[in-house]
Amino acid sequence: MSKLNQINTKGIILAGGSGTRLYPISKVYSKQLTLIYDKPLIYYPLSILMLGGIREILIISNKETVPLYQKLFEDGSQIGISIEYRVQDAPNGIAEAFIIGEDFIGNDSVCLVLGDNIFYGNLKFFYNALQQNSGATVFGYQVNDPERYGIVEFGVSNNVISIEEKPEKPKSQYAVPGLYIFDNRVADFAKNLTPSGRGELEITDVIAKYLELGELRCEKIGRGVAWLDTGTPEALLQASNFFGVIEDRQGLKVACIEEIALHKGFINIHDLKNMLDKIPNSLYRNYLNGLLREFREQNLGVIK
Repeated sequence: MSKLNQINTKGIILAGGSGTRLYPISKVYSKQLTLIYDKPLIYYPLSILMLGGIREILIISNKETVPLYQKLFEDGSQIGISIEYRVQDAPNGIAEAFIIGEDFIGNDSVCLVLGDNIFYGNLKFFYNALQQNSGATVFGYQVNDPERYGIVEFGVSNNVISIEEKPEKPKSQYAVPGLYIFDNRVADFAKNLTPSGRGELEITDVIAKYLELGELRCEKIGRGVAWLDTGTPEALLQASNFFGVIEDRQGLKVACIEEIALHKGFINIHDLKNMLDKIPNSLYRNYLNGLLREFREQNLGVIK
C-alpha cells in the first residue's frame, strides 16, 4: 500500500442531520446509508474526496450511526486511505464540524463535503480548486430555483460580493453546493461564531468571514456536471434512476471506492485481490473481478 499524504488537504464528510424529510426511514438509520442505486449514499461524497487525492478523512455523525460507518469502512486502510470518526451530539450546524474536527485538521487545509451531496461529471473545477486554494473556496452551480439555496452574488470581475441564504430576490442563479475548501484557520473562525436564530453554527457565517478578509474565491461549475442534493424521497429516487441508467449503459460503476483507489494508486492489484476474498458473492464483487481481468489483460499487474 502507498504512503498517505498526496496533498496537504484533509477531508471531512458531515453525515449527520436528523433527516426529517425522509421519515420514517430516517427513524431507523441515517439518510447517508440509504441506497442510491447499488450502494449507500455516503459512497458518493467519499468518492469525490478520493478522486481529489484526499486520503485522510474524518466522518462525523451521531452516536447511533458512527458504529455503522465504522462497520462499513473500518479504518479505510483496505482502500489505501485513513478514516477517523467523530460524534456530533446534536445537529448544531455545519460549521460545528470544524470544531469537532479541529485536532484532525491540524495544520492542513480541509475540504468539507456534506454527506447527502453528489457530484458527477468533469471534476476539473474541484481538482483545480484544491491546488489553488489559499483562503476559502466555494463553488457556484447554476439552478432554476435559486430561492431554495444559498446564493452567491458576483461583481464585475467575477469576484464574490455576497452570499445570501434562500433569498426572496436572488441576486444570481448560482447556488452554493455542499462542497467547501478552507485553510486551517477555519476551526478558530467557527469557534468564534454566534449561533443563528435557529440555534446553529452556520457555514454561511464562516464563508462570510473569509469574504470580509478578501480571501474567498468562488469557482463556477460549468456544464457537464450534475450536482444532486438528495434530501427528499423524490431526490433519492431521481439519483438512483440517474446512476442506474449510467451504469447500465456504460457497464461502469460510479463511486466504486475500490476502483478509485486502484486507479489513483492508493492500492495495487494485489490489495484488490485480497479484498475480493472478503466480499461475498454479489454483483459488486463481479464488477471488481472484472477490474482484475482488465488489469491482467493490460499487463498492469501480475495476479498469481
